[in-house]
Amino acid sequence: MSPRRNTFLGLTLIALTATMAQAAPVHVGEVPYVEAPMPFTITAVATLDTPWAIAMMPDGRMLITEKPGRMFIVTPEGKKTSLDNVPKVEFVGQNGLLDVALAPDFASSNEFYITYLQPGDQRGMLVLAKARLVEDATEARLEDFRKIWTQTPPNGGEQPGGVIAFDPDGRHLFLALGDRMTAESAQNPDEARGKILRLNLDGTTPEDNPQFASGGVRAQTWTTGHRNPYGLAFDANGKLWSIEMGPFGGDEVNLIEPGKNYGWPEVSEGDNYDGTPIPRHATRPEFTPPLLYWSPIIAPTGMAFYQGDMFPEWKGSAFVGGLASELLVRLAFDDKGAVTEGNRWSIGGRVRDVAVAADGAIWAIEDTSEGRLWRLSR
Repeated sequence: MSPRRNTFLGLTLIALTATMAQAAPVHVGEVPYVEAPMPFTITAVATLDTPWAIAMMPDGRMLITEKPGRMFIVTPEGKKTSLDNVPKVEFVGQNGLLDVALAPDFASSNEFYITYLQPGDQRGMLVLAKARLVEDATEARLEDFRKIWTQTPPNGGEQPGGVIAFDPDGRHLFLALGDRMTAESAQNPDEARGKILRLNLDGTTPEDNPQFASGGVRAQTWTTGHRNPYGLAFDANGKLWSIEMGPFGGDEVNLIEPGKNYGWPEVSEGDNYDGTPIPRHATRPEFTPPLLYWSPIIAPTGMAFYQGDMFPEWKGSAFVGGLASELLVRLAFDDKGAVTEGNRWSIGGRVRDVAVAADGAIWAIEDTSEGRLWRLSR
């Protein structure tokens, strides 16, 4: 994989209002790197092997995936219970066992969803699967496991995406897909790469999708032109947001709206790794620009909106992790739809995913072979 820029002495932000999504980007400017004082206590409660995603359970415990192909139930105190019957995965580079998301009716069904890269004859194929969590006195396991969606074309490189979100009424599943390091696929309407899909909870295609009549990948596509989206979440107003890794610069925050094309690889706010320029969004008004972008990059991953009581001043904010930057970033939103970076904190490791507990504590996991599970509390 090509190296990413790893200097963070400046930050370039693009802030646009939602109503100006097709206008030329507004340049906020490069500002000196100033890290905010930490207003929370950080406690490492457990260690995991390359954890990838957190799903908060109703009772305060967490389902956590490890990229090599393991899953655990973890208590807030750090006790880990390994899950049996987890599918085998292709673990290499960015690929492996990826996201976990509780079904909207998890409290009654115990069902959840995972994404992973399949090994074997169709190695590297991204799979969306559904299973039921079963626990007894001595073990926990997956039952009723079934694949409900597989990627077309089946194989591919890294940058898989694989992030899951559910709409507020719990009727549809959104799946963010990276370009698998074949940039041109993001603009190919018949390849499930560089897209955000909208599916029914069983993996079938909703009839009110923008291109339902076209069938295939086109029928499932909600938006097009994404490079490597590693965060996807709905805010309290029902708007869907994504974060996306850019190339050499140009990490993005996007407001996701049906039928829109976000431009990759035709446009970007970053450049190619060899230094050759990529046209900016302002040069191609048919593409939707980000509402905010970072150059230098932060390598954003994970996204969770905050509505807790522990930090009431942050209600309505979103928290995003940073890999190469080793940051936790707070995004602030105003009533006109503009988004800005509110704070950034170095918490001592590569932040892979973030989640918010019912008590308002913020949880984060570290992307390394001895990755810490952190609780951030007041």
